[in-house]
Amino acid sequence: MKPLAGILVLALLLAAAPALAQDPPAAAPPAPPRGGRAQVVRPAELASMLDAYAIVQAQTALQLNDYQYGQFVTRLKRLQETRRRNTQARNRLLQQIRALVAPGVAPDEAAIREKLKALRDHDEQTAAALRRDSEALDEVLDARQQALFKLLEERLERQKLDLLMRARDRAARSAPPAKPGGGDR
Repeated sequence: MKPLAGILVLALLLAAAPALAQDPPAAAPPAPPRGGRAQVVRPAELASMLDAYAIVQAQTALQLNDYQYGQFVTRLKRLQETRRRNTQARNRLLQQIRALVAPGVAPDEAAIREKLKALRDHDEQTAAALRRDSEALDEVLDARQQALFKLLEERLERQKLDLLMRARDRAARSAPPAKPGGGDR
């Protein structure tokens, strides 16, 4: 059953993210689906697909046995969710700090200090939560599998960044050229 799940996840990734994974065709772009808009993958869906892809890749790279697989998946999902939740919370705090120090805003030293303390506290709590979840995941793996998993995570992160860079470059190439003079008339 696990190989079938891997194939299904891979098929979903390939179907949902072709624009991220391939160079644009030399010919005219394909017509958008009925309704005039291209299909957009929501961030939560993309994160879910990437998480599922990571599980499939880990199963293969780590050669997990049946006993390890269930525990590994549960603990990896917990780690992924902890990362995602804490990244979102940190970004919210940074946005609040950004608003406090924006040009044209009267500085409120007390509010800035309060948000900076909240950010430090959040970072400390996040480090502890990530350490706890990483240790729980490591308990399922032997030392070799732990090392392979760290390398796999690094490779997957590089692949994600590469896909994002290619998507950004592709979007920049397909954007209409800027008008001379810098604006609409």
